Amino acid sequence: MNKTVNQKAWFLVLPVLVLVAFSAVIPLMTVVNYSVQDTFGNNVFFWAGLEWFEIMLAEERMWNALWRQLMFSGIILAIEIPLGIFVALNMPKSGFWASLCLVLMSLPLLIPWNVVGTIWQIFGRVDIGLLGYTLDKMGISYNYTQDIFAAWVTVIVMDVWHWTSLVALLAYAGLQSIPDAYYQAAKIDQASRWAVFRYIELPKMAGVLMIAILLRFMDSFMIYTEPFVVTGGGPGNATTFLSIDLVKMALGQFDLGPAAAFSLMYFLVILAISWVFYTVMTNLDKRDGIK
Repeated sequence: MNKTVNQKAWFLVLPVLVLVAFSAVIPLMTVVNYSVQDTFGNNVFFWAGLEWFEIMLAEERMWNALWRQLMFSGIILAIEIPLGIFVALNMPKSGFWASLCLVLMSLPLLIPWNVVGTIWQIFGRVDIGLLGYTLDKMGISYNYTQDIFAAWVTVIVMDVWHWTSLVALLAYAGLQSIPDAYYQAAKIDQASRWAVFRYIELPKMAGVLMIAILLRFMDSFMIYTEPFVVTGGGPGNATTFLSIDLVKMALGQFDLGPAAAFSLMYFLVILAISWVFYTVMTNLDKRDGIK
């Protein structure tokens, strides 16, 4: 007997497909179009092929921005992942205090990015900011607008304050999913606290930690608003990351062709590294399934 196939479900998916095409695919195709053409204005374009890609690959400023971006993302991950795990391990497991901690940990995540940048811009000022004023009174030279080290410290501490909560919440969710039988068995075996963490908690958190690493890498690699509000990419180009350099090129200099090629290479780098993280996460899930 032939079964009747109902295709009406496509009408439910169609609005989503249209929205995705409008918000993602069409702008991406526009960028691709600009990346292979040149224009002298009046909406007249000339075919340029891969010329812009070759120019950007030979551009020293792009490689310098990429190095700064990788260094920033590496520092962020090296701080936030262990710190988030430490916070999650020391949070209450249940009761009123557990709920209170979860609410407090969620607060930084609710603050818009531009507001975070504004808060830390004021917070670090020597004249009116609590942090800058206190350090100045203590005799510590701190000026994130003129000193490269101070600018980097400010941007890094700002990001750690803003996003460590996300890692802590994900790690906490992973800890809560561990059955009590594992802890009871470890107690019977008189396992040390480090052994419990190494052989029980860390393996069980591996999946959520990979998600946390992926999310934090993607966000830190695309960061723009916070450092732009605080330092504007300065002093000099010390905190000019890829996103800030791209915006300067596209809007400040109005070099649409190079900026389009730059953005596509930027997109491909993020896509490739995200694919690596996804592959590792999939392999971890398969390994856990076999066990």
